[in-house]
Amino acid sequence: MTEVNIKDRVINACKAISEKKGYDIKIIDIEGLSSISDYFVLATGNNINQVQAISDEVFDSLAKEGVHPSHLEGYDKGTWILMDYKDFIVHIFDKDARDFYNLERIWKDAPTEEYND
Repeated sequence: MTEVNIKDRVINACKAISEKKGYDIKIIDIEGLSSISDYFVLATGNNINQVQAISDEVFDSLAKEGVHPSHLEGYDKGTWILMDYKDFIVHIFDKDARDFYNLERIWKDAPTEEYND
């Protein structure tokens, strides 16, 4: 997958998050800093139902492009859902989990951009 395609898919995931009213959407470029992925997408939902709905929207939106996560974690609890698309990982949190894990602090040296549609 080329860099342009990866970033396009990251943006499509962000659009899907925004469509379900996810907020504080950030893209962290971890390429060169980690071998696990090229990008993290972080977003917050207000409650378990919204976090799950955001995850469903991301899944459906990317599935239309033929892209499926290689791994999905946390859906049942709905406090932190991790969707691993290999080249990028989508993290959807409720507010408490987002504040507690604070991935922005952990990856503070990585270039970060806010997604605003």
